[in-house]
Amino acid sequence: MSVTFETREYDIGGVRTVVQSIGQGAPVLFLHGAATLEGFDFAEALADRFRVILPSHPGMGLSGPAPHVAGMTDMLLHYLNLLDALELAEKPHLIGFSMGGWMATELAALARERFGKVVLIAPAGLNDPAHPATPLSAIAPQDFPGYLTHDPAVAARYFPDGSDPAFAEAFGADRMREGDLVGRLCAPFGMGHPNLRRFMARITNPTLLVWGEQDRLLPASQAPIWLENLGNAQFLSVPDTGHLVPQERPETLKDIGDFLAA
Repeated sequence: MSVTFETREYDIGGVRTVVQSIGQGAPVLFLHGAATLEGFDFAEALADRFRVILPSHPGMGLSGPAPHVAGMTDMLLHYLNLLDALELAEKPHLIGFSMGGWMATELAALARERFGKVVLIAPAGLNDPAHPATPLSAIAPQDFPGYLTHDPAVAARYFPDGSDPAFAEAFGADRMREGDLVGRLCAPFGMGHPNLRRFMARITNPTLLVWGEQDRLLPASQAPIWLENLGNAQFLSVPDTGHLVPQERPETLKDIGDFLAA
């Protein structure tokens, strides 16, 4: 059974921004990764304790085009403006996954007073040559499920299987559209920022770093560097798990919820 979300649209600097939400309780802002193929159904596991707010990034998912975006700074401005438009009654917690983890790191560093706790799930952004990420361009299309989850069957359900040509066509168009936006975000420095450690050091919010031990896209060997530079962080290592932690190990969301609620 599909998850039912409340959906609202906002005009943020001329960009039609679609925000889905689910649940009741303290607000949690979730920033997704470099694609929206896995959707937001995972958020149902947090909805018994939190109001999970799930925007589609400009130019991605359900949101409208954003031809002005030239780098991560444009996204940070977008989300600060979105926070103003949401008019939340209390500071939201902040969760960022993958590219959204890079985004959340810079956002929390520059506006730490706007957020409660921070959760970073397999965050991108570090670009450490000793612990390199796998370039997406180096992965053959048929191999992507095995890079996204330790059990490829978990990720495979989000990809076309040849039985529905219309779905396959829409899937390809969505990935091309989202890839254009991601390419512009990564144009200055790749998937990250060379000074991200300095951003991490500004985050005084209680932070939980979550990483799948078998992540083939962003290696969990980066985790000690994050923990060394984040001022107030805990670590949750998830065994037998790849990049899509919430989808491959839904039980991890209870641990995340416990951290946010404590």
